[in-house]
Amino acid sequence: MDGDLLETGRPRRARPGRREASAAPHLKVPFIRRNIPTYDILSEENLQRIEKTADRILAEIGIEFRDDPATLDLWRGAGAEMDGVRVRFPPGMLREIVASAPQRFVQHARNPANNVEIGGSAVVFSPAYGSPFVMDLDKGRRYGTIEDFRNLVMLAQSSPWLHHSGGTICEPVDLPVNKRHLEMVYSHIKYSDRAFMGSVTAEERAEESIEMARILFGADFVNENCVILGNVNVNSPLVWDGTMTKALRAYARANQAAVIVPFILGGAMGPVTNAGAIAQSYAETLAGCALTQLERKGAPVIFGNFLSSMSLRSGSPTFGTPEPAIGSMVIGQLARRLKLPLRCAGNFSNSKLPDAQAMQEGVMSMLSAVHCGANFILHSAGFVDGLLAMSYEKFMMDSDFCGALHSYLAGVVVDDNTLAMDAFLEVGPGSHFLGSAHTMRNYQTAFWDSAVSDNEPFEKWSDAGSTDMASRANLRWKKALADYSAPPLDIAIDDALRDYIDRTNRARPDAWY
Repeated sequence: MDGDLLETGRPRRARPGRREASAAPHLKVPFIRRNIPTYDILSEENLQRIEKTADRILAEIGIEFRDDPATLDLWRGAGAEMDGVRVRFPPGMLREIVASAPQRFVQHARNPANNVEIGGSAVVFSPAYGSPFVMDLDKGRRYGTIEDFRNLVMLAQSSPWLHHSGGTICEPVDLPVNKRHLEMVYSHIKYSDRAFMGSVTAEERAEESIEMARILFGADFVNENCVILGNVNVNSPLVWDGTMTKALRAYARANQAAVIVPFILGGAMGPVTNAGAIAQSYAETLAGCALTQLERKGAPVIFGNFLSSMSLRSGSPTFGTPEPAIGSMVIGQLARRLKLPLRCAGNFSNSKLPDAQAMQEGVMSMLSAVHCGANFILHSAGFVDGLLAMSYEKFMMDSDFCGALHSYLAGVVVDDNTLAMDAFLEVGPGSHFLGSAHTMRNYQTAFWDSAVSDNEPFEKWSDAGSTDMASRANLRWKKALADYSAPPLDIAIDDALRDYIDRTNRARPDAWY
């Protein structure tokens, strides 16, 4: 459906000592082609045990599909066992249905150079999603606004290490609930030329997001190609509500990709034990993926997962903890057995500041996303306070870490140049390599260079103000916004989008809930 899948080269890396080079436009790649293997931790026997447990959940307990009669009709027509809104599935039924979904697909951006491949060996980094609050070191924590939303889209567009514009990058609470999605989608289109996500909070909002994509790309192109994603969540445990299934079906009906994601807090919406939570999430996600294929066979879909834990002393959610991180490895194995693209884990933290806790938790969960084989990594930048807040500083710190992961995922290249035999012959024993021909030939691409770390001697760091990473990130996001230049957008398309938004808004009164 998308023609030839995309090729992308190995990312170039910044010149040592040239901090500004980390943000140079020529360093951008549209997505990463991973060159390291996934980390598969479970045996075939144990994977089958999890799948059989999920089959029992689906067949003996079932899943409720509430407030969406059309979804019940689809299941009835497919041969599921119906008991009111409770639907039970014979073992293997859902796996047969999802076999029609593509293993890989291209999501097109308005700038074709930024098209992303989702699936296979491709890895796509996308900003955090869904926070009602934003925060920075100057103004503290506050409700997000459409100005914040636009700022964060601009920061994502400016980063060479992110590949996707994301979706609800923060919630603009200064706009009516029933109209804000129009301005959010428009902001992605206007201030970025990368791929983006649409609304899922009501069926009509999903459809209006897709209609704006049709204005941008053309209706015929959208019918044949993926240009927008919709991220839908299961109401765990074992409930799909009508808001989500209607949005899911709207995206599938339009041949656009739904990202199917249960959010399971172990001990609250699922068992405290990893294997049980994984079996539950597998069952819930599989049902959502299959529903997309009943709505439109062959529609792209992403197998998603969000395992998390909680403090059993207080009941508070916890993020960036080891149990969900290692559980993500198993989710990756299960998704590959289904031959579906994977969204899993991300840069999660429950810290209230862009501090050591934030980065410790974020690295734990982000590396789990990388090693489990996730193709679309939502929440790659900005996530703090258990996703209640989007931090400007952590956005810059996380984006920088995404840059390091470009090099990490490139693996170790072994060829005549990297084996460096000519350098050994030139330098010999007891000398140094700094001025060798091999170093001169490779110094621009040898090492990734952080834009926010400080590697200077203590005295120089102290004389420069003894700044920490968050303070340096504060200066970086301000500079990025000051330097930002919007990618050109065709005036006729811009006018058509504004006209559509104005007409749609005039047709209904504001709603604030």
